[in-house]
Amino acid sequence: MRTILNFLATAWIVSGILLVGARSLRAEPFVYVPLGSESKIAVIDAAKDQIIGIIDGLQAVHGLAGTPDGRFLIAGSYSERSVDIKPAKPKGISEDEHAAHHKASSVQTENSDIASVSTVSVIQISEGEVIRTIDVPGAVHHVSVSPDGRYTAVTRPNESEISVIDLTNFEIVGNISTGEFPNYSVFSPDSERLFVSNAGDSTISTINSKNWNVEKVIPVGMSPEHIVLSKDGKTLFVNNVDDGTVSVVDTKSMQETNTMKLGSVLHGIDLSEDGTALFVAALGDDKIAKVDLASGSLQTAELSPAPYHLATITETGKIYVSSSDETKIWVVDQKSLELLGQITIDGKGHQMVVMPGS
Repeated sequence: MRTILNFLATAWIVSGILLVGARSLRAEPFVYVPLGSESKIAVIDAAKDQIIGIIDGLQAVHGLAGTPDGRFLIAGSYSERSVDIKPAKPKGISEDEHAAHHKASSVQTENSDIASVSTVSVIQISEGEVIRTIDVPGAVHHVSVSPDGRYTAVTRPNESEISVIDLTNFEIVGNISTGEFPNYSVFSPDSERLFVSNAGDSTISTINSKNWNVEKVIPVGMSPEHIVLSKDGKTLFVNNVDDGTVSVVDTKSMQETNTMKLGSVLHGIDLSEDGTALFVAALGDDKIAKVDLASGSLQTAELSPAPYHLATITETGKIYVSSSDETKIWVVDQKSLELLGQITIDGKGHQMVVMPGS
């Protein structure tokens, strides 16, 4: 599989141009939006709210995360294939390396009856190409990367596991059972702990990254999915999709300290740039909600239909919100929740990644 970065007519269309070179000519940040069944990632210039490129060839890409150094994207596929079928070799690696990462044993599981796998792809942003692919058992939903850049974690809901991959050698260091239907994960700022939401049994798991053991499992609301961690790592905010609440969890004691009722069915969640406000996509109510974390005051704005994934766009004062029902992303003001515009995309926008400007 070779992934190709296609610049649109409005961008710099030069044979062999590198995205890193284009960065010096365009405003940052860039936002990378996986488009699910369209099997590609849209590249958006957030200063202009315009698509400037497309990364093609990523089968059913839902989960996406970026490395802290801004060099790579880690993409997870929700499409499964037989363990006996190898994907095409990425450019720049040998046949031996490729075979080593895609033989049946590369899934590194004690289960000998693994029949299907999916591909985790490492994309070099400057080239817009996949440089490594790693097989994991079953489909991947969401992706996270540790702040130190060492590890990526991918959730595999159908197997009730996550896989952790060492980005220094692209090897799986563990397939870890966390709970029923793990959905989302986030690392602590010191990279020493990993928090995972388990939608199937309404729990949050805490994993020690020194030995990859599950240290604690706590109950939260119904069907926790998207989660976000405060910058200081002290507070975890958990979207409980089915009961329309957000659980506030103290990460030191791993105790739920507050529950906020925000709507009927929820989905995306993120914090403001300064960490003083929480944004939540209330999909079932066609609204976006903003909670002032100091006062607890709630502000809402209508956003229809079906606000879905949500991301705070650093250095811009904006939020991007995708729609579950339409092929677009809304651009929303962080302070007022005023609708500033929208971006038409080719598919449904999933786990958005913001690469901040330098």
